[in-house]
Amino acid sequence: MFELTLLCPEERVDAVSEAFDALDALSVSVEDADAQTEAEQALFGEPGMPAPRQAWSSSRITALFATQAAAQEAASLLAAQDFFAGCEVAGIAFVAEQDWVRLTQSQFDPVRITPEFWIVPSWHEPPAGAVQTIRLDPGMAFGTGTHPTTRMCLRWIAQRGASGGQALGRVLDYGCGSGILAIGAAKFGGEPIDAVDIDPAAVQATGDNARANGVQLHAGLPEQAQGPYQTVLANILATPLKVLAPLLCAHVAPGGHLVLAGILERQAEELQQAYAPWLQLSVADSEDGWILMTAHR
Repeated sequence: MFELTLLCPEERVDAVSEAFDALDALSVSVEDADAQTEAEQALFGEPGMPAPRQAWSSSRITALFATQAAAQEAASLLAAQDFFAGCEVAGIAFVAEQDWVRLTQSQFDPVRITPEFWIVPSWHEPPAGAVQTIRLDPGMAFGTGTHPTTRMCLRWIAQRGASGGQALGRVLDYGCGSGILAIGAAKFGGEPIDAVDIDPAAVQATGDNARANGVQLHAGLPEQAQGPYQTVLANILATPLKVLAPLLCAHVAPGGHLVLAGILERQAEELQQAYAPWLQLSVADSEDGWILMTAHR
């Protein structure tokens, strides 16, 4: 197989993607061409906010073709179209045939949260000493426990929940992704638990993962969250977290806790300022340049 990669401005992404479908591409993916740079952008949408953008200002589009000739023909045909203005061909590369399922499985080992708490994929046995586990496989929604932000949230849940289920109380996981934080809260005694996300695929994944782990929670869209909650969890990104400050703070019950992640160390002060009218945030944990921020009402 061969992949054809293009660089396109935001306004050309839809037209180019549709053209790839017409050219019988096996798959088409769109990524931020500025990923891992200062120009990297986060795309998001929240209730009451403008509709989320569908592409990045500078997007990388990758299409997979069965043969090199098909990839080259697609590149030639696209270059001749008016809508290709502003786009450029970044290259055509050979992609080796692989057992993608086995490759994915080999890259996803059990993830240690604490010595006794682990995230374990379905094809692995729990490590020795694992008292509490979450069974979770890679899927369509973010959150497999491999990212520092997820691990820090789960550590906080484990530490808080170690003193008993009442410590977590009623829980809201806002932007639940795979549901991993909500499931972790359930494992450590939190109840009842609401897990919400703007992405229907995430809502579906959360429900499926909860059933696979034998825990009870309610998964739905953000407007279904009805506070107050003793514990409010949000592992998203700094920019949407700032926008969501009044909403998230309003969900925290008296005596409750707000737990935020997806924040870089250099973003701590701007988050504190954004939440200052409602709650006082402080840094509770850090790992690999990321921080966990919490507040107590």
